[in-house]
Amino acid sequence: MMSLDNFHRTIRSPVIPYAGTLIDGLSPGDLVIIHGFVPEDSERFQVDFQCGNSTKPRADVAFHFNPRFKKSGCIVCNTLQKERWGTEEITYGMPFEKTKPFEIVFMVRHDKFQVSVNRKHLLLYKHKINLEKIDTLAISGKVKVTLIGFVSNKEDVPNSSQMVIPYSAKLNYSVEPGRTIVVKGEVKEKANGFAINLKSSESNDIALHLNPRIKDNVFVRNSYLFNSWGEEERSIAHFPFSPGMYFELIIFCKDHQYNVAVNGIHILEYKHRFKQLNKICILEVFGDVQLLDAKCW
Repeated sequence: MMSLDNFHRTIRSPVIPYAGTLIDGLSPGDLVIIHGFVPEDSERFQVDFQCGNSTKPRADVAFHFNPRFKKSGCIVCNTLQKERWGTEEITYGMPFEKTKPFEIVFMVRHDKFQVSVNRKHLLLYKHKINLEKIDTLAISGKVKVTLIGFVSNKEDVPNSSQMVIPYSAKLNYSVEPGRTIVVKGEVKEKANGFAINLKSSESNDIALHLNPRIKDNVFVRNSYLFNSWGEEERSIAHFPFSPGMYFELIIFCKDHQYNVAVNGIHILEYKHRFKQLNKICILEVFGDVQLLDAKCW
């Protein structure tokens, strides 16, 4: 769960149905985080990002997020304009378990909402109503909410001149223990896969090759040493990427291994095969991804 220190504003244990003003509206990069649990007898609940709070006529709902628990369950997303619902977008596969705590994170992007539940990516919902018009958060139905948190982040606007794919750059530091590399990007809508390489400046050696294959839900890791690939590592608890999603991938270099996290969740470790860490200072990114930022510190 996200640490509460990061929240710019919190609302504790609101009474449901809840409707509150989004004081600064919503901007790309903002997060709205909801902690709670679903009671045993719940059939449904909903989170609505609204344009105002009138009931007659009913305020437009830019994003209606509606878990329903009948049968195997589903999540229905929609938009209400001029009191008429649009076409439902239905996600099957239910991340909520009754009586178990949940954390929903709504990440606001310039063109869509990105939603994760319990730190796993769930769905994307493209904006049908201008973001500037959203000023109210409403929660209703049978749900217990313990906390609503707001985090305002400025979304990275790509500096297109530098972030062209395939991307290759000399890092300002060599990747030695204690160094962190962050790659921020967006997976393309029809992505097969992409790759991130950490390379030696003095040879063709690739110390770390990270290759998420979106089509196959496989995350391949390897090294290219002495002009040949080594043995692939593929085991992973859950595949963190999805077409269209925004990600922040962090590589942290330790004495014996790299630790890799995606959107704040630790995903894997990779033992050093290329041992001259002080020679690693080239970062490459290529494949079906829009690169927004790449940094090393």
